[in-house]
Amino acid sequence: MSVLGDFYRLENAELKPLIVSGPEVQLKVADSWLVENGAVRSLQAHFDRFAAWVIAEDPNQEPLLKGFFAEVRRLTPREGRWFPRIEYHGEQEPADRLHLRLREAPAPVESIVLWQYPDADPRQSPLVKGPDLSLCQQLRRHANMNGATEAVITDSKGFVAEGALSALVWWRGNVLCSSDDQTNWLPSITRQELFQIASQMGVETRVENIKPEELVKLPIWALSSLNGIVPVTSWVGLADELPTSSQLEPFTKRLKLLSTQVG
Repeated sequence: MSVLGDFYRLENAELKPLIVSGPEVQLKVADSWLVENGAVRSLQAHFDRFAAWVIAEDPNQEPLLKGFFAEVRRLTPREGRWFPRIEYHGEQEPADRLHLRLREAPAPVESIVLWQYPDADPRQSPLVKGPDLSLCQQLRRHANMNGATEAVITDSKGFVAEGALSALVWWRGNVLCSSDDQTNWLPSITRQELFQIASQMGVETRVENIKPEELVKLPIWALSSLNGIVPVTSWVGLADELPTSSQLEPFTKRLKLLSTQVG
């Protein structure tokens, strides 16, 4: 397997190995999730989100998607930790646009240090995963160079939208909060899972606008399909230490219970 993983393209209803050559493709749509020994959280939700984005780009892809997802399930390893990514490439022939990249998952992350990207949101398509993926990876590298592990994106008014490659939620006492729809944030499946868990537990939730200066006074979690819930421990330039939430353990346990076998 290469560093980028094994690559497949849907051809005649079957995912077939593909040798990657030439310049990097500009992704139109992408989605990814963690697989641990064949178990994954909310896989159908990932498929549904990907399908909605692809069909919005090209309605003619809809008949191919059911078979594509079945092939993704078939090829998903049942042992080990994996981080598959499904991709839609808009510049190729219509029958050759759906791809799978099978990658080994990186080591789990146990804590996050945030850094605020100093300018307004630079993304061109913040509501779809794919077109800005390379840019978001660059933003995270900027965070790394500034002593952090994740970059925080803010809107033109300075309100927090999300992390470059993660959703952000926070706690006001016993109320679970996140950004509202006035900011552009990717529809996070993990965030959706947490809000569902909160509802099941009788925990109040809220959406709101918030700026970094206020946010650093509260417990913050960074969310992703890869790492689940990761507590934020500090924010470069704003706070050396952030408060913690007693809800971390019960929410983490319930999130893990959502995992089911790929099938």
